[in-house]
Amino acid sequence: MAIRTESNSQGQDVCASSVAFRPKMSHIAAAAAAAIVLVTAVTFVSGQNLSAPTNEFPTTIVLPGARSAEGIAIGQGSIFYASDFLAGDIFRGDLRTGKVERFIHPPNGRQAVGLKADVRHGLLFVAGGFTGQAYVYDLQTGADLATFQLGGLINDVVVTEDAAWFTDSVLPHIYKIPIAPGGKPRTIVVTGPAADISGFPNLNGIAATPDGKTLIVSHTSLGALLTVDPTTGVSNFINGVAVPAVDGILLEGGRVYAVQVDLNQISQIDLSPDLFTGTVTAVITSSDFEAPSTVARFGDRLVAVNAKYDTGFPPTATTFEVITVRKP
Repeated sequence: MAIRTESNSQGQDVCASSVAFRPKMSHIAAAAAAAIVLVTAVTFVSGQNLSAPTNEFPTTIVLPGARSAEGIAIGQGSIFYASDFLAGDIFRGDLRTGKVERFIHPPNGRQAVGLKADVRHGLLFVAGGFTGQAYVYDLQTGADLATFQLGGLINDVVVTEDAAWFTDSVLPHIYKIPIAPGGKPRTIVVTGPAADISGFPNLNGIAATPDGKTLIVSHTSLGALLTVDPTTGVSNFINGVAVPAVDGILLEGGRVYAVQVDLNQISQIDLSPDLFTGTVTAVITSSDFEAPSTVARFGDRLVAVNAKYDTGFPPTATTFEVITVRKP
């Protein structure tokens, strides 16, 4: 796929696939017909350590043939997608049955870090790691739809109503890829504390408020959560929260779940309505965790991926898993 260089609204150069990125109406119709809305009551437990559930759901799902693992996303119903960081492969499985298959085997040279399923538009957005790229695949068929050359180390992604937003772990940048046909990528230069690139990695996980007006990012070298204005790039600390070794994050109803890869845990953080402060209200652990990296939600469960960076980088483990635990 040919790549061309374009100037964004700030005069910065970005590269976009020469193949038009056009979400198909057939994808939207199929997603609407097949989507399952699962509403599950969640009981609040302050400061409780929780372990994996023991009901009919498998608590551990092995990704067959994976050489590494990093990202997790939930699609239609109980379908999940997980990424093989180094190979760029995407696995697709079912949380209820534990069945899983290699869904996408991309061209050599690609990587796959964070990923998000846009069920409404039938798209899968994938952060391309050290390639500096982002990829868009068809959520149903796995077809390769678009490639965007963005920056340095493209780490994670969140999807809002009209765009996908990607973090860069070596540059103080967030990248916006509009979902609308013909939309051009834009580089948002981050300022304030989230722009700190004195350590490594830096900007990592990313989430967005329901109205899309505020982004929340994790900053690994600072061990912090911060807000970022998606229009101006201005960032501010979420005060009162220390999350050493933070990796992927999930925002759910005023609450952040922050994966702490080196600590084998997920911290639950309740945010103030103005997003100025946060309080750790629970720590979720599991004997099945081994350097988990990212997290998604399915009903009353959190779904994480074992990256196994405790074995080194590249990891030397022979198996990589998706792990399910109950929410507090």
